[in-house]
Amino acid sequence: MRTTTTAESADPDRKHSEPGTIDEAEVPRGGWRDRLRSNPVTRQPYRIAVFVTGLLCIFAGVALAVLPGPLTIPPVLLGLWIWSWEFRFAQKLFGSFQKKARDAWAHAKQRPVASALITVFGIAAAGMAMWAVVHYELGAKAKDAIGL
Repeated sequence: MRTTTTAESADPDRKHSEPGTIDEAEVPRGGWRDRLRSNPVTRQPYRIAVFVTGLLCIFAGVALAVLPGPLTIPPVLLGLWIWSWEFRFAQKLFGSFQKKARDAWAHAKQRPVASALITVFGIAAAGMAMWAVVHYELGAKAKDAIGL
């Protein structure tokens, strides 16, 4: 069984996070993240680097949302995964996404033919939509319509 360190185990009298702070995610005791957190010189730069890296990934996912293509969700999930290394809220949120993904995978394994057909037709529909955007120059027409 792994031992973990949390903000509560470091200070047993502390019940909630201090105002203006974000609770730390649980990490293995003695691991590299625990050592970075316990060093006062590296603690804040590490938290800032994790936050900025996760935020950049999430911004990339949001930027991809306005472009045609199916790659919107992976960068957002990557950013959330990076945040889950350090921030408890992201760890809980990412855990709920993991549970939903496991449930969806179990459902897909119970009905492999239906899942395969839905996937193939979804990819075909996305391909046709991308073809239509390029072939009919819908991006340029939309820019003209809104005055850009």
